[in-house]
Amino acid sequence: MKKIIALTLAVMLVALCFAGCQSAKDKKETVVVGYTIYAPMNYLDESGELIGFDTDLAKAVFENLGYEVIFQEIDWNSKYTDLDSGTIDCVWNGFTCNTADDDGVLRSEKVDFSYNYMENRQVIVAKTDAGITKAEDLNGKTAAVEGGSAGESYAKAFEGVTTKSFTKQTDCLFEVNAGTAEFAVVDAQLAKSYAGQGDYASLTIVDGLSSDVEFYAIGFKKGSDLTAKVNEQLEKLAADGTITKLAKQYGVETTAVTDFSDQK
Repeated sequence: MKKIIALTLAVMLVALCFAGCQSAKDKKETVVVGYTIYAPMNYLDESGELIGFDTDLAKAVFENLGYEVIFQEIDWNSKYTDLDSGTIDCVWNGFTCNTADDDGVLRSEKVDFSYNYMENRQVIVAKTDAGITKAEDLNGKTAAVEGGSAGESYAKAFEGVTTKSFTKQTDCLFEVNAGTAEFAVVDAQLAKSYAGQGDYASLTIVDGLSSDVEFYAIGFKKGSDLTAKVNEQLEKLAADGTITKLAKQYGVETTAVTDFSDQK
């Protein structure tokens, strides 16, 4: 009787181990994507679901790689710390790659970047009746900027400008709208989605004061093996038309990059 019980327990133990191993095998590895709210790249729709060009492209890339994607909203000022600590695996949120931070260090020296996948510029957004048309008009005025952003660096390049730092680019537009800042420096992609529309109908992009062309790329911790994997998927999704389809869906078809041949 004891032998039968022992044998039964052994069989049950093997079965449990097998089930556990099978469950571990079936469980997908997760990847954490850092983002901030920023239409048309990452934003919430009317039902509260996170959508956007970056969001949907990230889902497509990591689904093809077999990862479960977790989106983690971050403070843009903490992006490097979050990457280095492993809190997030990448920053996929309109991350300008071909520039330096305020400390003078190129961003490409701090993180590994994917292929450039989107063109962008820094633009000046002000109230339509603000009387801002040229660089001299910014002297003595206060700019709302996202802390740690390319926009913050661009604003500081204008003579006599005082900057007020905020957590999100959308906060910057709110400040201009409320009259607590005289202009904002934000990404063109975001500005085109908000300025002149809805609650921001009184705001406009000031022509002639935009930066040179910038590029977005996905940022990874130095030495991450995800960089090469994501680049491979970007090529595949460009070839099968997915990137073009998403670009049209989110109105960025004129700035999305679909040919990465010169970046290899």
